[in-house]
Amino acid sequence: MARDPSSRLRRRLLPSSATPDSALLVQTRGLRALADGLVSTVLAVYLVSIGLSGGQVGAIVTATLLGSAALTLLVGLRGHVVPRRRLLLAASVLMFATGLVFAFSTTFVVLVIAAVLGTINPSSGDVSVFLPTEQSLLPVTVTSIDRTSMFARFSVVAFVAGATGALGANLVPGRGAFLVYSGVAVCVFLLYLRLSADIEPAADEPAGPLDPSRRLVIKLAAVFSLDSLGGGFVVQSLLALWLYRRFELSVGATGTIFFATGLLSGFSGLLAAPLARRIGLIRTMVFTHLPANILLIATAFMPSLPLAIACLLARSLLSQMDVPARSSYVMAVVTPPERAAAASVTNVPRSLAAALPPVLAGWSLDRTSFGWPLVIGGALKVAYDLLLFFQFRHTRPPEEQTA
Repeated sequence: MARDPSSRLRRRLLPSSATPDSALLVQTRGLRALADGLVSTVLAVYLVSIGLSGGQVGAIVTATLLGSAALTLLVGLRGHVVPRRRLLLAASVLMFATGLVFAFSTTFVVLVIAAVLGTINPSSGDVSVFLPTEQSLLPVTVTSIDRTSMFARFSVVAFVAGATGALGANLVPGRGAFLVYSGVAVCVFLLYLRLSADIEPAADEPAGPLDPSRRLVIKLAAVFSLDSLGGGFVVQSLLALWLYRRFELSVGATGTIFFATGLLSGFSGLLAAPLARRIGLIRTMVFTHLPANILLIATAFMPSLPLAIACLLARSLLSQMDVPARSSYVMAVVTPPERAAAASVTNVPRSLAAALPPVLAGWSLDRTSFGWPLVIGGALKVAYDLLLFFQFRHTRPPEEQTA
């Protein structure tokens, strides 16, 4: 009798308290990251190849981020009345349709509309409506002591899969990448069908909007928006365009670089849980993210491709260690009924605040090959790190208060 692949994944990779639902959520996250890594690598260069300008490419990237922000906020504030699994299934259908539009349309206006209403992700990180919904479900699939470790593994799988998708840009032509994206949506839909009823809120703790934690979550969202504003200047699609304009690097070669940076980022995330146990979640976020952003700024000043790649690789060792720590922190400092709303509200800035910078970045790359987007983005992210530390270093999750 064949063994359930979810069972094998749970035993080998996940914390001991992980349930079958944990494994399913990790699998869907990995598949979506695979598709996002492929699409984000080919997106900008493909759009330029069909006749769009750098400014139009930036506008489409901005449209994807604005649309994702609006849908994510709507789901977070009003989606608690809809079963979690039904939301994820509906998002899968939307993902399927989005891929088809980008595969077969070359009209700027149509692509902008699809970007606003769809799920295309221009970044190496997830900015779609899927992520906050899955984040709100993960804590109920493990014990509290395994929460950060679970988020770390969730992130590692995403980074490795995203890196593999970026590498796939060597093999899949531009239009074909969007067909693959739609195919992945079908696989994700089938996996979501297998989620159990245990992921839905308990009858005595129904999911609801923010209430006791509203002020804290709004403060976190405001601070996270600064990081997202900086990240908007260096989304993976535009970073690929900068490498192409600055060093004439092909899409295939860029995909190989993103594969390497994704692997380094992913596996370094495993260090987040043990580091957080020693120094706390906030310090883990800041003390790893700050040097990474200094390296990002330095990349813009590198006079040769090897030196630029070296900076990007070094940055990748540190830049994403804050991701599982941040997700675990938000889920820990709010009440369980508020988790879905908190995940959405704190994830919205990743799309909303990052929406304008791609237009400016695309405009600047039309005029100069110097990495102004990297400099501006890195400086904003440094400011975020400092603000996060001084605002929240004394607001600790329950397990740190008793340590």
